[in-house]
Amino acid sequence: MDAIRILKDDHRRAEKLFVRFEKTGPRSKSAKANIVARMIKELSIHTAIEEEVFYPAIRLGVPKASDYVLDSLEEHHLVKWLLAELDGMTPDDERFDAKVRVLISNVRYHVGEEESELFPEARTALGHAQLNELGERLTAAKKTAPTHPHPRLPDRPLSNLVGGTVAGAVDRARDLGKQVVAEAKHAVG
Repeated sequence: MDAIRILKDDHRRAEKLFVRFEKTGPRSKSAKANIVARMIKELSIHTAIEEEVFYPAIRLGVPKASDYVLDSLEEHHLVKWLLAELDGMTPDDERFDAKVRVLISNVRYHVGEEESELFPEARTALGHAQLNELGERLTAAKKTAPTHPHPRLPDRPLSNLVGGTVAGAVDRARDLGKQVVAEAKHAVG
């Protein structure tokens, strides 16, 4: 599958989560917490693979898109800070819903620009074979990408790849530990 299709599929999954959150009532705190946890995971993985694989390829293969990539990195930076704050919050926090709404607004804006401006240029400049190769690299990167936001990690090529790989391993171990504890509690209770 080509890189643009993979990234658009990620965008659609995120949008479905956004819509689910927006339809969730004020008393559905457990549902909100679960939806936001999924948002955090999906968007953390997505931003990491774009920064590690897609954007560096775009800067090389589509030189006129370099400024767009720099803008996107800044948009990702803001999103990662919002995700990091949400990662430590519960729906009981009075700013939880507001922070999620701001996150959704920022991501929708970013996705709109990316899909209407960057992706068409990338498709024209890179072509089918290169987009398929990038798609394979994105798919592989998803397996090791961080599952939580790390806004303090570098977003420059090579540094982000090393930092992201380490953060991804730590995140996945942490996620597994939480899952084991939750399953043990469920089995006992």
